[in-house]
Amino acid sequence: MVPAAGAVAPVDAAGSATPAATTDTPAATDTPATTGAPVSQAAPDDTGWAGTVELYGFLPWVNGTTTVRGFQADTTLNPSQILSKLESVAAARAAVEYGRIGLLTDISYTQLGAQKSATTERGLFTGSADVTAINGIYDLALRYRFGPREAATGRPGSVTLIPYAGIRLMEAKLGVDAEIRGNGPLGIRLQRQGEVNRTWAQPLLGTQASVFLAPRLRAFARADVSGFGLAGAEDLTGNAQLGLGYAVGNSTVIDVSWRYLGMAYANGASRSTGFTSHQNGIELGLKFFF
Repeated sequence: MVPAAGAVAPVDAAGSATPAATTDTPAATDTPATTGAPVSQAAPDDTGWAGTVELYGFLPWVNGTTTVRGFQADTTLNPSQILSKLESVAAARAAVEYGRIGLLTDISYTQLGAQKSATTERGLFTGSADVTAINGIYDLALRYRFGPREAATGRPGSVTLIPYAGIRLMEAKLGVDAEIRGNGPLGIRLQRQGEVNRTWAQPLLGTQASVFLAPRLRAFARADVSGFGLAGAEDLTGNAQLGLGYAVGNSTVIDVSWRYLGMAYANGASRSTGFTSHQNGIELGLKFFF
């Protein structure tokens, strides 16, 4: 076959022909990769919707005092005693965010049956008491995230900090049935002392933080305080928590922590009514990321 006119194949030094460059090859175009220009891309950690749900159980040692019209009943319970008196319980945390701004909620409800308590001396009388308790803590707060979005796995050294502020709704129903024993010839009589039955709102401030120690292991902490004495002569609630979380999948984490929960309320009357509670113990949670 004879080459078309004007199409001369170049010859190399050895005398062999080499392919001629075709004229229909597209011209090279500049791209960000070749020019070094920065690529504009939104950080995936800060866009769109995301959320978490955590189901947890808190099993503490409890020291508390219930005061009804000046009469006090002191309660000390260990975890096994709490389990034996536990009638119902529900506890969950959840959060949702768009970008860096979000909402969080924490719901905790426990109901304990009658628990034996020692009563303090009152004049010539001493005795014992049965205390029944319903405690509910319901949080709703606005939060803002610093650092990368929360996730089950992450880069070691990655830190997330989330302060929040909102409202805490407290529910306290504490009933005291006391057996009063007279010292000396006064005999024995059974007296129902009454109950604390109150639901009120508290302003809430808190923060939570986490840092990855390994791709699947993180340390976390949480602390908050609410009340600030605005709803009574004494009105204060606080949490402190420190623990570790381990990812068992790409979106599920097991959390184990030590937690302190303190509560105090008193109405300030001359014959005061209120309660105090100090709880220390282990919290175990299962957290899901969406």
